Amino acid sequence: MVPPDRTAAARALLDRYPLIDGHNDLPWALRKAGSLDLAKTDIAAPVEFTHTDLPRLAAGGVGAQFWSVFVPADFQGEAAVTTTLEQIDLVRRLVARYPDALELALTADDVERITASGRLASLMGAEGGHSIACSLGALRSLYRLGVRYMTLTHNLNVPWADSATDTPAAGGLTEFGREVVREMQRLGMLVDLSHVAATTMSDALDVAEAPVIFSHSSARAVCDHPRNVPDEILARLAGNGGVCMITFVPAFVSQACREWELELAGERQRRGLDYGDYFARKQLRQEWLVDHPEPTATLDDVVAHAEHVRNVAGIDHIGIGGDYDGVGRLPEGLEDVSRYPALIAALLDRGWSEEDCGKLANRNLVRVLRNAESAAGLIQGRRPPSAAQIEDLDQPALAEEEAS
Repeated sequence: MVPPDRTAAARALLDRYPLIDGHNDLPWALRKAGSLDLAKTDIAAPVEFTHTDLPRLAAGGVGAQFWSVFVPADFQGEAAVTTTLEQIDLVRRLVARYPDALELALTADDVERITASGRLASLMGAEGGHSIACSLGALRSLYRLGVRYMTLTHNLNVPWADSATDTPAAGGLTEFGREVVREMQRLGMLVDLSHVAATTMSDALDVAEAPVIFSHSSARAVCDHPRNVPDEILARLAGNGGVCMITFVPAFVSQACREWELELAGERQRRGLDYGDYFARKQLRQEWLVDHPEPTATLDDVVAHAEHVRNVAGIDHIGIGGDYDGVGRLPEGLEDVSRYPALIAALLDRGWSEEDCGKLANRNLVRVLRNAESAAGLIQGRRPPSAAQIEDLDQPALAEEEAS
């Protein structure tokens, strides 16, 4: 048990450094619940079917939140773009509905100003390159609408980048994928390397002219899951200036939970189910749980990842991305967004300084946002918006490979 004085110190620290969380799927949770009409669910009061509402965000010391404008990876082309636009619209309507509690943030200065006012700075992140349908024009449009990071892939490959949880196809980033990274950083949009294959991580870091992030990933050395970040990539974050935002997903933080997930994956293969079928996977998981109880992850598991990332990447390169409302279960002690002080208290109890915890909670991500903005100003002075199309950059290479 964390001593009460540590918990009080954690709450006081989050008053000084309001927490910036890298990833929350409340918009998709509302959509799934039939609450695109926001009058159907009032997040100013406790919400039973989510991990997130305004009272719990306040109790958790959250000052800024990247709302994920996620759509499943099996949405492709027009469906992916249209649904992403609808999710952006949902977040903007959510912000407009609660003006005393929320405000849209587009810059680091916005984040600091809004959190100082006692409101929650609301940023947006697009979870997967399928949301732009291989169009740099669509990417620029998302940026103009307020999206401030894009995860290069979700659980499936995109034509220009390999996912961590799909069969490798591109070998990392294609030439068009590298152009996507370059264009994101020209805009000032953060390149998010959660969900991508290690080869994609490496290629993106090779191309990067500004800091990158992992919006919700943990350490592969602590839990051997492909969604986590290998040590060789964590070690490169210092040179890049980026941040790995520790996530709370049980299968990413607990090896026992990971082993359970592998057994479930074996059952999926036996049934011949396509991993890309998001809804079939959800249904199988519900059936599997009946006779195969899922192990429980704990707050201590998450602390182990935080300490490992600090040791390998450095204290300046760590943050938090809980993935609330993106998973069904959370570790004991981190059940909803009100529980961030418990994590800070546990780190203080492990000997982390208040300065260290302030960097984890707030300062590192603000620095990354500001550095990305500064880099974008310099890059825009060197080159105009890219007019590249995927067929211009990738198909000639494919044709040459086929000819050989």
